[in-house]
Amino acid sequence: MSVTLAPLARTDLPRVAHLRVAPDQIRFSGTVAEAFETNEPDVDFHAIEVNGTAVGFFKIDRSFPDRYPFVPKGDLGLRAFLIDLGHQGKGFGAQACRALPTYLHEHYRDAKSVFLTVNVINLAAVRAYAKGGFSDTGEIWPHGNAGPQHVLRLGLVT
Repeated sequence: MSVTLAPLARTDLPRVAHLRVAPDQIRFSGTVAEAFETNEPDVDFHAIEVNGTAVGFFKIDRSFPDRYPFVPKGDLGLRAFLIDLGHQGKGFGAQACRALPTYLHEHYRDAKSVFLTVNVINLAAVRAYAKGGFSDTGEIWPHGNAGPQHVLRLGLVT
């Protein structure tokens, strides 16, 4: 089964409201409901789908460079990336990451890269992002909500 990525409108909560992560993962990704409840005008929502059904969710933050000095102006931030608990371990996260360069280039023409931070203790996520093509920049962002964070980067199709 292959993954597709799709934009979500602010009114599309019903398409992704069923997505859940394990309780210990919430501190890293948050919940879909929290994402839709938070007013962030520079953040766009996207679904990760298999056969037209959402199995995951992520946010693209267009103002990431304003908050993180390691992100060049015009580049993007990947936030709240999650795969539903019932679909974890099937490779959907890595497939979604590998689809990001082309997908994000189509939707954000001027961006050259997408960055994310991942907690240093979240080793499963670090491995999953690496499988998806993200590179560790070697920087540590010490100000993460759940502690120090690795800084990862993925180049986009240009």
